[in-house]
Amino acid sequence: MAKEKEPVTHAEPDERFTVLYHTHHPRVYAYAVSRAGRKLADDVVGDTFLVAWRKLDDVPAVPLPWLLGVARNVIRERFRDDVRQASLAAELRAWVVEADGDVADGVVERATMLAALAGLGEDDREALTLTAWQGLSAKAAARVVGCSTATFFVRLHRARRRLEQAMSDAAAVDRHRPVRTVEQE
Repeated sequence: MAKEKEPVTHAEPDERFTVLYHTHHPRVYAYAVSRAGRKLADDVVGDTFLVAWRKLDDVPAVPLPWLLGVARNVIRERFRDDVRQASLAAELRAWVVEADGDVADGVVERATMLAALAGLGEDDREALTLTAWQGLSAKAAARVVGCSTATFFVRLHRARRRLEQAMSDAAAVDRHRPVRTVEQE
């Protein structure tokens, strides 16, 4: 007598993917916004989780660096340099404009930092945002960009130096701007 096979169910992969999605969607979305801008972020996130679904068995136990690496590849494949750079620059300029309108004490510093960040190269922005905004360790960020941890530390160190210099330069320019008075507005 032939032994009957148990029906194959997809509940376990479905549940695993659902947990993966709900746990990491906000961070993947934030990464996509920081790299491609808000207009393209939903498409990047959708494609990233589509890859995750298709390769669910390949997703490591600590999935965030892997997911961000996939998102990075999606961005590189789908939105080449010109479109991505234009979108990101517009997003950073919008943040600077928003910061200029704030009344909070840190407005000038925030505006200066965002302007300096917008002026950096793509690799510098990525190194800084992976560690500062995404909260990844250097080891995890190195996996995202596909280099050794030591190489990433060097990139991060150089990016920080360039950001500090750009902030210094921007602050020097701001000190030489005329101050508007209430009567002038």
